[in-house]
Amino acid sequence: MKFQTLFIAFIVSLGGFLFGFDAGIISGVMEFAKPHFELNDIQNGWATSCPTFVAMFAMLITGKLSDMIGRKPILLMVAFLYALSALLSAYANSYEMLCAARMIGGFAFGAALILAPTYIAEISNAANRGKLVSIQQLNIVLGFFAAFLSNLIFNQYQSDTAFLTEENVWRWMLGVELIPAVAYFVLLFFVPKSPRWLFAQNRNEEGKQVLIRLHGESAAADEASEIETSLNADKGSQRASISELFNPALRYILGIGILIGILQQATGINAVYFYANSIFKQTGIGVSAAFFSGVLLSFTSVVFTIFAMATIDRIGRRTLLLFGIAGIAISMLTCAYGFHQAKYELTPQGIAKLENVDQAKLLSIADKEFGSDVAFKNQMKALLGETSYNKNEGAILEEAIEMNATVVLIGVLGFIACFAFSLGPVMWVLLSELYPNRIRGLAIGCIGFINSFTAWFVTQIFPSSLAYLGNSISFLIFGLIAAFGFLVLLKTLPETKGKTLEELEAELVRPPR
Repeated sequence: MKFQTLFIAFIVSLGGFLFGFDAGIISGVMEFAKPHFELNDIQNGWATSCPTFVAMFAMLITGKLSDMIGRKPILLMVAFLYALSALLSAYANSYEMLCAARMIGGFAFGAALILAPTYIAEISNAANRGKLVSIQQLNIVLGFFAAFLSNLIFNQYQSDTAFLTEENVWRWMLGVELIPAVAYFVLLFFVPKSPRWLFAQNRNEEGKQVLIRLHGESAAADEASEIETSLNADKGSQRASISELFNPALRYILGIGILIGILQQATGINAVYFYANSIFKQTGIGVSAAFFSGVLLSFTSVVFTIFAMATIDRIGRRTLLLFGIAGIAISMLTCAYGFHQAKYELTPQGIAKLENVDQAKLLSIADKEFGSDVAFKNQMKALLGETSYNKNEGAILEEAIEMNATVVLIGVLGFIACFAFSLGPVMWVLLSELYPNRIRGLAIGCIGFINSFTAWFVTQIFPSSLAYLGNSISFLIFGLIAAFGFLVLLKTLPETKGKTLEELEAELVRPPR
């Protein structure tokens, strides 16, 4: 693999870094912005999930739009929108403005998540495609790691410096995203146009020159021949339309793509990442330890994503995906068990340690044990008011809860590790491989829409799920979904490693008998 190809793939997938950074940073931001704007659970969910809501529409149109005007122009627009979103979010003076600014970013990362794997698959050869497309996921988890580390630093110093206060620290958390967004925009000018897109536009000589630059003379000639053969077979066909996706010949690969697109989000990844601080806080470890646990979580993602990149072209997509989903199911059920064992009780001594609450109101329930986190939180909100409880939830839970927090930490880290070597990178690799050249952008866009809708739905309802169903049942649901997905994919999932995109098209597109 030439260094230039690796470098280009890394630049293009920096959109994934910005997505990961935005998704990770919001878990720390909402610790301050939620009480600042006095948000309820539904508003908290929307402020967190609204970029994902917009992203699903961006995914729906980006694939087809990129087939028409090319991948690179849209990637440049994506970088610009990321920068604009970061700037406006940092200066948001209302809940509505914060949501509007984040929705601009949502369009950017929806487009980026679709275009990066599509583009990278189109500059890769069969031997290194898995590794290169996986760079997208590596950049996502590096973004998460940078965000959680940034949150930890801002939280640590927000009370020790004059310019960082509890009132403005969340603005700095959001605004720092402007730096990588501008860098992304500049670096995209060093990226060539997709060679397969150039061939599809009958700009064959330009496409051949890009292939030579990427793979050398000999390999480029072979790639060009296969691309031309595939496109010639499609000549005379009309431009791809959504109705074509329901062609019986595509039913098998469309079903596989939709199932994996749903599973990637329905097993809880956005709930864990977007609300990581809140989840760790629920174990009673305290706010500072929750921020540190977020860094540990994101570091685990990086390690196991690198493992996936190193093995995906040797072990294969199917093996990684099946082992990962099985591990996800076990990990989420472990979290459910850990939270199920929790008990809640505030002693007079514990109440006395709570500095920023009306202690007199809490003395009425001193030494009363609660077996349910839902019942305990409802009682706290009734006594203190929702705003006061939200501001002091970490400290209150730290004094009240009795549980083995290590069980939940192991479950969450196990989930993150398994996701990082399976559903995270493998989904995008598979989507970039399963579909014929002519409809690839459209197919990935439609599945991306379903994936993003699932992500939005999970992110939106998770705060309400914790409030009304409780921690244990919320994680139990994720575990059961993963178990179901494992059983279905065990019987249906194909292996795609080591084959050209054209070979896969011939093998997986199944005309009706």
